[in-house]
Amino acid sequence: MSEITIALPQCEKGIGDVILSVDSPKLIQGVKCAPIALWPDDRGYFLEVQRAGFGLNAHFPKETTQISAALNYPGIIKAFHFHRHQTDCWTPAMNMLQIVLIDLRPDSATFGSRNTIYAGNLRPWQILIPPGVAHGYKVVGTGPSLLIYATDRFYNPADEGRIAHNDPKLNYDWELQHK
Repeated sequence: MSEITIALPQCEKGIGDVILSVDSPKLIQGVKCAPIALWPDDRGYFLEVQRAGFGLNAHFPKETTQISAALNYPGIIKAFHFHRHQTDCWTPAMNMLQIVLIDLRPDSATFGSRNTIYAGNLRPWQILIPPGVAHGYKVVGTGPSLLIYATDRFYNPADEGRIAHNDPKLNYDWELQHK
């Protein structure tokens, strides 16, 4: 993987804006959220994860869209990475994630803004993450989580940059918030 250098914003310690509705005015520019149908019954639940040509990823080209999944154990933090060109569409499909987004685009009106989104079984949402927005998550709860995501292009390590989850400039507070 080639190293991508980027000037990071200097953020105050905290978690940024907690996003509680899909149309929140606090969402980072270009980030989109949408509720998805979750159908529970006495056997479990059915979750419609993605539909080609519909929803937040409707503009993804069929020729290069990739669908992937990540199984994560309780308490694990996977953060941060970003893409120069790739757009992600995340669907937390099992249990809950504390999703963190940070705008790294110097020309964006929301440069340096941080969003925290709690999504999964209790809040079935899709999250569209544009290029230049760092993203990561922490598994919350006692069980493993499953994140299913579509990307608008095939995986390319040269397009991906990484930042430590505890980078002092991003200053994200991963501790329990007691809210």
